[in-house]
Amino acid sequence: MYNSEHSVKDHDENRQGEALMLDAEGPGDARKLYIESYGCAMNFSDSEIVASIMTDMGFQTTGDFKDADVVFINTCSIRENAEQRVRNRLKEFGAAKSKNPGMIVGVLGCMAERLKSKFLEEEKLVDLVVGPDAYRDLPTLIDSVDGGNKAVNVLLSREETYADINPIRLNSNGISAFISIMRGCDNMCTFCVVPFTRGRERSRDAHSIVKEAEDLFNMGYREVTLLGQNVDSYKWTSADGTEFVNFATLLEMTALVSPDLRIRFSTSHPKDITDEVLYTMAKYDNICKYIHLPVQSGNTRVLELMNRTYTREWYINRIEAIRNIVPGCAISTDVIAGFCTETEEEHLETISMMEYVKYDYAYMFMYSERPGTPAAKKFKDDVPEDVKKRRLTEIVDLQQKHSFERLSEQVGQVQKVLIEGFSRRSKEDYCGRNDQNAMVVFPVDTAYKPGEYAEVLIERCTAATLIGRLV
Repeated sequence: MYNSEHSVKDHDENRQGEALMLDAEGPGDARKLYIESYGCAMNFSDSEIVASIMTDMGFQTTGDFKDADVVFINTCSIRENAEQRVRNRLKEFGAAKSKNPGMIVGVLGCMAERLKSKFLEEEKLVDLVVGPDAYRDLPTLIDSVDGGNKAVNVLLSREETYADINPIRLNSNGISAFISIMRGCDNMCTFCVVPFTRGRERSRDAHSIVKEAEDLFNMGYREVTLLGQNVDSYKWTSADGTEFVNFATLLEMTALVSPDLRIRFSTSHPKDITDEVLYTMAKYDNICKYIHLPVQSGNTRVLELMNRTYTREWYINRIEAIRNIVPGCAISTDVIAGFCTETEEEHLETISMMEYVKYDYAYMFMYSERPGTPAAKKFKDDVPEDVKKRRLTEIVDLQQKHSFERLSEQVGQVQKVLIEGFSRRSKEDYCGRNDQNAMVVFPVDTAYKPGEYAEVLIERCTAATLIGRLV
């Protein structure tokens, strides 16, 4: 049976615990930093900001927490099992700390505000707790801990975007990078903790985003992903009020950096994605034809309980717009099985929505109540566990079928692939992603190297990967 989440998606998103480190060595006497991140791409992007701040303090990074002077775990509160993994990991860090009493252990990110007292006082697992908007305060907080105190800053901000901080690309392949374009979320989905852990929406200066994309391109990067909890609500106005940039305009500005720089973005909200964005995608070949559009449920009543602010019909309208304006665009989604009071008929409406769209990929979850969310306060989590598991299994099985069908449609086509490196399974094969974000594997040819584009004839596929040869 499945855990509370399952993915039919070969993405870098939703990674569950990854040590992030630099390739460069620092001074031999420098203090060492170890960062481990959980959850969404935004958390991994935040860890790059933290690494930049800590590097300015003289730290160098290490891939082994036992060698570190400071250990950070950047946390995710979206799912219950993610929190449990963090707690288990903190106990391992604690064991290392018992042998090295000078080690500082800190919790960053989304769990920081909600569980700060438990971490610091009740469980005594950490020395430092820092929320997503307080990373600039790390030098002061580290000094406080060095002085023998516990340190906390979980204050949320209405202004902080870290626009002036140049992220240090951690574990980078030198080809693909994240660019955070906004922070926070104004959508109050009843199942979600993000508005409470990351604060209100703030859009970053558009020109700083374009400058970051230009710098990455000049460094050899060939793909950037524009990140936000809801990128479609991006809105920036210049200080003098003479310039206004929405997401469609920002997409165009970034695409114009170079036709050789691929642009991706995540995540879109069905209530906000506009035809203007879709026409911009269609206009530029280097804006990838891929959209992550979370549906969560295919039933309007359940969507209303979730406070998603759109109906089944509205969502279908947006799917039709994508299909009409951006033909061949890949679409992925998020689905929650067994939300509060969901009936069998309503579950079947989710199944029928999946049949209608035939998503390329999906993140699929069994509903788990998150403390402090509106759903936890207002609704009873009344769908039995065995029913949730059975519904999730039906959703996962159907998505596996659809993923294979969607990839099968690309067999026989020649795809433009950005080579990312060797395949995980063999140094005799390269891997990279096509325009629709599908992973493509093909034999190595010495005429090509990572970071270059290659034309690949797709000869066959699995449920997650396209397999072909260079042409």
